[in-house]
Amino acid sequence: MYWTPLPKGSFTGIDWAKPGATSGFDPYLIWAEADNFAGYGLDKPPKWLPLLIELKPGVSVAQLKAAASPKWFHVPPVYTSPAAPAGLSYCTARVRPAFFKHIRVGGSLHALVQRFELGLSADHHADDPHAPVVPGPSAPHTLLQGKVVGLIDGGLAFANANFLRNGKARTRYFWHQDEQGTGPAPADLGYGHELTAADINQAMQQNTFGGLVDETAVYDQFKMGMELNKRLNHGTHVLDIACGPRTVLAQIAGVPPALNAPPTWALADDDASSCDIVAVQLDWDTVVDTSGGSMNVHIMDGLMYILSRCASNAKVAVNLSWGTLAGPHDGSSVLEAAMDQLITLKTGRLQIVLPVSNNYQSRTHANQTLSKGEKFTLNWRGQPGDSSQNYLELWLPLGAQGIEVQLTPPGQASLPALAWGKSGTWNTSSGKPLCAMIYPKSVATGTNGTCALLAVAPTFGFKKSVATAPSGVWEVKITNTQPGKVTVDAYVERDDEIIGVKTGARQSHFEDQWYDTSGNPGSFIDHPNNSSPIRRSGNFNSIATGTKTISVGGIRVEGPMWAKYSPRKPDPDASRPERPGVVKVPDTQAYSDENPILLGLKAAGTRSGGVARLVGTSDAAPQITRKIFNAL
Repeated sequence: MYWTPLPKGSFTGIDWAKPGATSGFDPYLIWAEADNFAGYGLDKPPKWLPLLIELKPGVSVAQLKAAASPKWFHVPPVYTSPAAPAGLSYCTARVRPAFFKHIRVGGSLHALVQRFELGLSADHHADDPHAPVVPGPSAPHTLLQGKVVGLIDGGLAFANANFLRNGKARTRYFWHQDEQGTGPAPADLGYGHELTAADINQAMQQNTFGGLVDETAVYDQFKMGMELNKRLNHGTHVLDIACGPRTVLAQIAGVPPALNAPPTWALADDDASSCDIVAVQLDWDTVVDTSGGSMNVHIMDGLMYILSRCASNAKVAVNLSWGTLAGPHDGSSVLEAAMDQLITLKTGRLQIVLPVSNNYQSRTHANQTLSKGEKFTLNWRGQPGDSSQNYLELWLPLGAQGIEVQLTPPGQASLPALAWGKSGTWNTSSGKPLCAMIYPKSVATGTNGTCALLAVAPTFGFKKSVATAPSGVWEVKITNTQPGKVTVDAYVERDDEIIGVKTGARQSHFEDQWYDTSGNPGSFIDHPNNSSPIRRSGNFNSIATGTKTISVGGIRVEGPMWAKYSPRKPDPDASRPERPGVVKVPDTQAYSDENPILLGLKAAGTRSGGVARLVGTSDAAPQITRKIFNAL
């Protein structure tokens, strides 16, 4: 058993095996090149890579564009338009290999770019994803005034009667980020398809029979039938809670004033029930890839789209009921830092609300503090029949240079321990990676310490060309070799399936004999005297830990107040040592279950008049979005 040195990147041209080559980069980019982008459904590198970029202090996006060539670097025009707040130091970009030459010492971009994250979706559309196009002429948009609800989600049924006002679309602008669809690409973003309220109204008029709108025909006309021909769609359900006409927020006796009442079917007369909407429907590949592979780029573009369709003095509340599980959890990821800056620059005219996740019981987080010479072992269960890759991130605080990590694959001897700054792949006899440990001295995905990424190939594939890793328990032994105490957090990345879609993804998790899975009273929270490194506390949406965004946990209307799948407030495990700045507790809470038996809340189904039930903190977040919107 041995580690093979990382290869030279087929896209970046970087020899990742050279000492220090991995430092400061996104480890997922390194892994993508190590397995030749197999995890993205490719057998060769794509032509362009989408990135989310943070600029160095004082550098503008216009300066960045001026220092690069359009032959190998493209930033959507929205980032240099009047919609971009003055001082914005984040943007997305599509880059060619030459970009990686110009960020090196002496290159034209070296003094401009602080860090960047890969934003590539894991599906067959990943090749040349949204290659930059030259923007064509477009009619000027009528910028929305006053108060606006923004939504970034999947599956928005904009022709549903709950999102109409006097029979006309309240969705004033709609951006379908997918390649499939009709309508022009927004000229300031360059991909997907944009619809205006006029487009939606015309389609509804053309498909009205006997006074009733054939909503299925409307969506088919826009080539969106695949997403919207289902009884329940996440985006539709969430938007109805945020600004539907029959959702009210009333106080319940005995409930703390900070909490909202659950949605009811009484007619509402609040501002949200008739407001203008700007909606972004995420790229389908982004939606089904729950690991969030391309989420950062698409969400950032989505936020800029919403702002670009509103006047500079408009007040916007954005609901973003999406997220992942792995990451620094201290607000220092590029997307979280970008959202924080947008909110700051908009000075009270932008709020972004996110759920805290539904993974409190999912065994995807572990935490342990080690003194010199101490070690602990994580048992990471890889599921059989899993056609997706799996990821485990080990986050270490600044100065933790003495942590060694040893990996033992299921049924195999141990691989050699790797220390800070060392990386490698474990390959098949033909040279295809089955797993990798990428352990840079610093990473682009967080600024406080570093992350060791363990990436594992699928355990199942239909094609002979797919290298499949063994299923079972991967033993991860973590040792502190230097003086001082070090707190290590381990996060398994999200890898589940969305509503109504079979992708073959199966969530991996940790196992430990001391972790209580009995289901007895008291077994659903962490107890400080429990010796298990697996902790419920810390299972938290990794894009909801910023300082300016608002994170929302779930509670119940009746019975025990807390919804068992939601991170708790206050934290029962608060006494356990943690890395500086880690966020484990929601900013606020709202209802997500009716009672311990009847989980979830009712809201709009996909078609008008339909009612569906959705379970999770995605139900709680839009209640707070609505409350904030009404108070703007």
